[in-house]
Amino acid sequence: MRQILIINGHPDKQSYNYALYDAYKSGANKTNAVIDTINISELDFNPNLRFGYRQRTELEPDLKDAIDKIKIADHIVWFFPLWWAGLPALMKGFIDRTFLPGITFDFIEGKSAPIGLLKGKTSRIIITTDTPKWYDYIIMKRPALKQFKKGTLEYCGIGPIKVTYISPIISSTLDARNTWLKKVIKLGEKLK
Repeated sequence: MRQILIINGHPDKQSYNYALYDAYKSGANKTNAVIDTINISELDFNPNLRFGYRQRTELEPDLKDAIDKIKIADHIVWFFPLWWAGLPALMKGFIDRTFLPGITFDFIEGKSAPIGLLKGKTSRIIITTDTPKWYDYIIMKRPALKQFKKGTLEYCGIGPIKVTYISPIISSTLDARNTWLKKVIKLGEKLK
C-alpha cells in the first residue's frame, strides 16, 4: 500500500491553502493508500538552524515525528503560497531543521556532490500565488522552484516532481476557487 504524506506550509489556518490541502486529502482518502499529514504551523519547533551544519541542534519531538513521516512516505505533496518569490519563513525553517545531513542526504568523502537519501520517493508541489504563473516563469525565473524543487527535493533524491500553480488567488472568483478545489480533489484521487 502506498504511503502518502501531505504537508501544508501555509501558517494561516484560514487560508485557501488549507482548503486545497483538505481537498487533496479528501480525494486521497478515496484510495487504498495510507494517508498522513503535517501542518507545519501546528508543530512546536525553533525554525532557526542555529549552528548550520557545524553542530546538530537537538530535534524537537514534532520534528522527529515529521522526519519519520517523510522517511516512510512514498509520495509527498506540498502546499504553500509563493511569498516574495519564495517559501513562507516557517516552511523554510521546517526544511532547514528536517532536511539534514544523514537524514535526507549525505556527504561522500572525496565527492563534490552528496547522495540523496530520499531516492524512490515522488512528489507534487502545489503553489498558490497572487501573480500569474507566467510572471513567475518569465520575469522572476522561478526562484522558489529552483530553490525548493531542484535545490532541496531533487538534491535529496526525490523524483519525479510535478508542479501545480494555482493563481492568481487575490483576484479569483468563488467559481474559480471551486474549480481549483475540484482539480485538486482529482489529483488526490489519482495520488498525483
